[in-house]
Amino acid sequence: MPINLVQETLETQAAERGGKKYLIYGKEKFSYREINSKAQKFANLLTTRGFKKGDRICLMLENSPEFFISFFGILKAGCVCVPINTFFIREEVAYIINDSEAKLFITSSDFAEVADGITEKCQTLKTVMTFEDTKFMSENIYRLITKMTDAKKEIPLTSEDFAVFVYSSGTTGHPKGAMLTHGNMTANAYACLMRFNVTYNDVFLLFLPSFHSYALMTCVLLPTYVGSSIIILGSVNDLKKKSFRNILLFQRPTFFLGVPQVYTALLRAKMPGWFIKFFYPVKLHVSGGAPLPEDTLVRFREKFKHPIIEGYGLSEASPVVSVNKLDYQKPMSVGPALDGVEVKVVNENELELPAGEVGELIVKGPNVMKGYWNMPGLTDMTLRNGWLFTGDLAKIDEDGFIYIVDRKKDLIIVKGINVYPREIEEHLHKHPSVEAAAVIGLPDRNSGEIPVAYIKPKQGMSINEKEIKTYLRQFLAHFKIPKQVQECHDMPMTATGKVLKRELKRRVLGV
Repeated sequence: MPINLVQETLETQAAERGGKKYLIYGKEKFSYREINSKAQKFANLLTTRGFKKGDRICLMLENSPEFFISFFGILKAGCVCVPINTFFIREEVAYIINDSEAKLFITSSDFAEVADGITEKCQTLKTVMTFEDTKFMSENIYRLITKMTDAKKEIPLTSEDFAVFVYSSGTTGHPKGAMLTHGNMTANAYACLMRFNVTYNDVFLLFLPSFHSYALMTCVLLPTYVGSSIIILGSVNDLKKKSFRNILLFQRPTFFLGVPQVYTALLRAKMPGWFIKFFYPVKLHVSGGAPLPEDTLVRFREKFKHPIIEGYGLSEASPVVSVNKLDYQKPMSVGPALDGVEVKVVNENELELPAGEVGELIVKGPNVMKGYWNMPGLTDMTLRNGWLFTGDLAKIDEDGFIYIVDRKKDLIIVKGINVYPREIEEHLHKHPSVEAAAVIGLPDRNSGEIPVAYIKPKQGMSINEKEIKTYLRQFLAHFKIPKQVQECHDMPMTATGKVLKRELKRRVLGV
């Protein structure tokens, strides 16, 4: 029977298989019962402190058991979890806290530079909490919850109540919060379960950042829903360590979620054929976040004897929309829509196009968000007549398999993380030497794409690449900083002064 509230996934497993190994983090192991108890104590602490149903709580943590305790504890208290990109700097974090009107910020000493003084920048923020003693103003959650009971307090929640606000970069230059309900999240988890056919015997490997809706759904919520074990790596960098082979050999993960660059790295990894044949444990490889090259698909199957199951999604859809089938994949396709999810390709007049024709992909289903927080105008533009307009150009074949052809928006995907050029351009335009600026994404073997800035300097001035990058680091996370800065005096523009990015990209690539 499908579950309606996100926290009930953990509570159900704690009741049915409480002693089972849930989280594996280095040498530490935690059962479902242990994590559920800690999460409930944290929830009771929040309610005791006066946090109420619907209050937003921002969460900025690396992959860790503490992320799980916080995430489920926030939801058990009836509050809304706002996961924050761990690459963000203080100014970007402060924007999300202020925009979501969050009352609590949960973080760690890893982000001391962000947290130190953050309350002074955020009007609604009451306090900062960590799971450790830190130099900046905070309260130690572990110490506080020792005084709490783990008795469940009934909070009147339904599937229509908000669970998570996922902030992603917006075309306006500021992140926008997609409002996801408990019903959105649990429906998507159940649909993923039906497509992937995972069981409580599976072992998930979590190394992509949990703040990302992709990893949050498929490596946090999905395995919890079904009662699987989860191996937690601090970050994707742990895959490069020698200990990764020991994880494969001794902890035996069966579900591997990655982005294209991770699979490219695995192909380069020195892993002998005998090890793959006799000891490689992963049965299901899933890829998303960016298009997967056909060459990677073919070479991966040849080396590992397993296919990569490619899928597609967006934060506004909780996020998974489609995934290839386990027993049948089509190269370059992101598969058919999940059960219960409808998709269409439409033209500019919103009329459905025949199979094989390219248009905008639109989505309808129980996984589609309720809208953007405090952005009614953008919500009305994105959600129309019950359909989510994705802004992605696609085609659908006769079998219902979806092919993403291009992006309607100017999105750049750097190692699976979205970067919007306009956010960078807005800061560039404030620089005293810049007359005009355009940021485009160019292909890169290691990152998929890289942001490259083209700048027309003001008369009598010149552009210094190092100085521009230093300037941008005041405002932007490192992955948004252009890898190259080029001076460009003949930038293609419209009569109204808007840069023609497609023409610029065509010139740069020589096509």
